[in-house]
Amino acid sequence: MLHHATSHNHFTFTYALKACSTLHALQKGLEIHAHVEKSGHCSDVFIQNSLLYFYVMEHDIASANRVFDLISYPDVVSWTSIVSGLSKCGLEEQAIIKFSSMDVRPNCTTIVSVLSACCYLRALKFGKAIHGYSLRNLNEDNIILDNAILEFYMKCGSLVHARYLFANMRNRDVVSWTTMVGGFVQRGFCEEAVGLFQEMVKRGEAEPNEATIVNVLSACSVLGTLSLGQWVHSYMSERHDLIVDGHLGNALINMYVKCGHMGMAIWVFNMLTVKDIVSWSTIISGMAMNGHGKQALQLFSLMLVHGVPSDGVTFIGLLSACSHAGLVNQGLSFFKAMNDVYGIMPQMQHYACVVDMYGRAGFLEEAEAFIRGMPVEADGPILGALLSACKIHGNERIFEQISRCLINTRGVSIGTLALLPNSNKIRDVLRCMGLKKMPGCSWIEVDASIHKHVELEKCHASAGK
Repeated sequence: MLHHATSHNHFTFTYALKACSTLHALQKGLEIHAHVEKSGHCSDVFIQNSLLYFYVMEHDIASANRVFDLISYPDVVSWTSIVSGLSKCGLEEQAIIKFSSMDVRPNCTTIVSVLSACCYLRALKFGKAIHGYSLRNLNEDNIILDNAILEFYMKCGSLVHARYLFANMRNRDVVSWTTMVGGFVQRGFCEEAVGLFQEMVKRGEAEPNEATIVNVLSACSVLGTLSLGQWVHSYMSERHDLIVDGHLGNALINMYVKCGHMGMAIWVFNMLTVKDIVSWSTIISGMAMNGHGKQALQLFSLMLVHGVPSDGVTFIGLLSACSHAGLVNQGLSFFKAMNDVYGIMPQMQHYACVVDMYGRAGFLEEAEAFIRGMPVEADGPILGALLSACKIHGNERIFEQISRCLINTRGVSIGTLALLPNSNKIRDVLRCMGLKKMPGCSWIEVDASIHKHVELEKCHASAGK
């Protein structure tokens, strides 16, 4: 076809580049770009936009920028492609700068692209200005744009704006509901997340998808509300289009683990057709935290038999299991094998598990020596674990030694600082720094309702039935 000049025109190149973008055929796209240059079609804005989109899809933002700079009069498609490309390639600030320099009127797609950059940068002020612009200049109802604005407010932590927008949206789909449910969970408002999910099911306005259910199961895990988690599981069973596997199966296992129902956690685990590293790590950690340390180690052996590679999270579960079961020697063997056998570099959490393991067993001198031999400086959780063990076992020498260096250590929790001598004086210092210990909080299920009890404030609230 290329040998006959009359057999192709700018439409031919446009469709050919679109096919390359869809198939991610980089080499073929580069060849077509070369033919465009040779045939004299390089000044055609339709072909330039196709080239721009092709390079954006290939994450070649440098080439995309070069194509954009050669366009004499970029149209809204040109601007949208370059803003979207910059945002997708991790150049969010440049995307916002490029958007601000537009000399044509942006459309909904352009605004969705720049809002993505605002989300990542948590640029609340600029994002609100874009929202205001869209209200003044875009009269059409566009649910994709509304969902992008909703996600922006959620990601920036502006829950008041998100709630208002959600309540006043003319049309809401599953993405709208999932954004709200997931946003509440990420911000720690798990009761609201569960309540909103229940409202979603009751209204029937949109059918929950896998992401919605994973989020609400996460909320149930945080709250420890077994009956609500079981209700979600029952809802899943009624949906024949939902397959309890992958993310959904792992979320269900995690919910039962966090709610302490290991029988159902094991049942769901056994039902999974594909058990990935997350499935194994979740059930191993669950066994550990629910007092079944030896069974956790047996599951790890079974995991190796199935040829599933372990990761750092798996070893946190194993070390935790050894810590709770008092298996110090076996825990140390696992810690050594992490790097020597599995090639996994220990992180702070692994060191903290070992210190906790020593501390629970009363081996405080060994814990102190272990901290001194660490290749990294111990952080707050590590020293806090040893401090707590010293208080339990009555080792005043190490307790005083840790106390002296704890104030200047990063990552120390306020609860750990409260263990120190002269705790009243320390509380005064923390108060001057603007820090305070959050009041204790617990949830109790009574007749399928969540009852929240907050210490000190003596308040009691109930959440959705």
